[in-house]
Amino acid sequence: MPLTVHINSFSYKKSGIPQDKTGHGGGFVFDCRFIYNPGRREEFKTLTGKDKEIIMFLDSQIEMKKFLNNVYDITDPAVENYIERDFSDLMISFGCTGGQHRSVYASEKLKEHISSKYPSVKIELHHIEIEKGLITGK
Repeated sequence: MPLTVHINSFSYKKSGIPQDKTGHGGGFVFDCRFIYNPGRREEFKTLTGKDKEIIMFLDSQIEMKKFLNNVYDITDPAVENYIERDFSDLMISFGCTGGQHRSVYASEKLKEHISSKYPSVKIELHHIEIEKGLITGK
């Protein structure tokens, strides 16, 4: 059975840390709130981490690059170990204030990273606040 990595973006204020629905419990939770929030800028308020303008902005933030490299350094060995041990599920979640910009961006970047490095891994990506309709985007 291939490994499924469940990646979530969420808001600490609106929904809190996601529950593991696989029954295995645990997983990684990363806090993006220390990275500058693009939502503080008027032109970005209605956008999400999936929009080109936010992607370009966060791509230019050195702290975000360092953060993601640290995330990869932590999660890659877990993914490799879970594959080796035939585990079925791993949950990795990213939280920020509103679950709209930084956590969405980081989740998308981790999905790209895992898809590229571990093509046999199945990925389920959920942007919790967007899926709940709490964020409409543009």
